[in-house]
Amino acid sequence: MNEWIYIQNAVVPALWKGLVVSIELIVPSAIMGLLLGIVVGTLRVYGSVFLRLLSDGYVVLFRGVPLLVQLFTWYFGLPHIGIFLSPFSASVLGFTLCSAAYHSEYVRGALLSIKRGQIMAAQSLGFSTLDTLRYIVLPQAIRRALPGCGNEIIYLIKYSSLAYMITCIELTGQAKALASQSFKYLEIFLIVGFIYLVLVSIASWLLNKLENALVIPGFELYKS
Repeated sequence: MNEWIYIQNAVVPALWKGLVVSIELIVPSAIMGLLLGIVVGTLRVYGSVFLRLLSDGYVVLFRGVPLLVQLFTWYFGLPHIGIFLSPFSASVLGFTLCSAAYHSEYVRGALLSIKRGQIMAAQSLGFSTLDTLRYIVLPQAIRRALPGCGNEIIYLIKYSSLAYMITCIELTGQAKALASQSFKYLEIFLIVGFIYLVLVSIASWLLNKLENALVIPGFELYKS
């Protein structure tokens, strides 16, 4: 009985507070990461030589350096050059830049899968390069990249738990504080694990619905 009272009075309010912060971290990071990933992926395929090299370097850097090191750099490193970010801002920045690097790979692969003949046909009809990308190539590529990008969003939900390492106290941070006070590590982290499972399940369901909504009849298997 005492366990249940403790969970009701202490654990649930604290974890709810942490969950709200986690969602506030995940939503903008997912949206900005996807948008930036589309831009970077497009530049890697259709940009000038300089922009391709710059985009490739960005992807190599942010895929190669561990996310935790990136977060430490934004929060603890930038103050040494006079730039101060709040824990929340540093977390969103880190998640966005890292996530965008992975999204760009899915977008790049999807863009390369579009047959060259479609681009030539659009240009023969008077489409500019920008209009061809906007109206012909990107709508198809985004559909093809969506499963991979959705997978990256699922990863983002889980690695948002690293934010507490730079004092942004989200769901995992609240759980860590509770467990340190009560030593009920098993009970608390089982609850936290279940919450993340629910978040991932909801995101997977929404992404699946989005994929189905964007499918063009007759092209369900992403045929070229």
